[in-house]
Amino acid sequence: MLRRLGHHTQISSDQEIIGAADKLILPGVGAFDNGMRNIRSKGLEEVLRRKALGEQVPILGICLGMQLLFEGSEEGTEKGLGWIKGRAVRFKFDPEHGALKVPHMGWNLVTPRGDSPLVQGFLPDMRFYFVHSYHVICDDPSDVLLTADYGLKVVAAVRRGNIMGTQFHPEKSHKYGMILLQNFAKM
Repeated sequence: MLRRLGHHTQISSDQEIIGAADKLILPGVGAFDNGMRNIRSKGLEEVLRRKALGEQVPILGICLGMQLLFEGSEEGTEKGLGWIKGRAVRFKFDPEHGALKVPHMGWNLVTPRGDSPLVQGFLPDMRFYFVHSYHVICDDPSDVLLTADYGLKVVAAVRRGNIMGTQFHPEKSHKYGMILLQNFAKM
């Protein structure tokens, strides 16, 4: 999607290439523990920490990548990156919500809860594509950037300074995702 928008991108797990990046996207599909083990087994935790916390380059976690920004997850036992306080928990619904399916899969409207260049130009009917069984709970409500409704208020996006994440997949969210990714690329 970024290439389609005219931006140079490089997919890499090479420490030198990551160390030279001026922005980072931490993608993720799969399980929390496997994601953290992959980061650690490739020796990427320190370079990611230096870029995000030391150099404060913009970093965007997508789906599992957003969950990895947190301290941990009910899904496993590995510690997360811990850059945002809170954790991922599995969807649990009250009986009155009936037959909501897990994973939450499909299009959902988002509601702004904070301000950020990442959501500049968002319209009231912005919707994005979600696929997830776990959702994050932020210790600090000011870290919540967007919410969505799926039986409860779900954190759809977070921001703590230069560290951002989306629970949804902007790369699969057509024109709405293009706006978000273009905003990220301009940071």
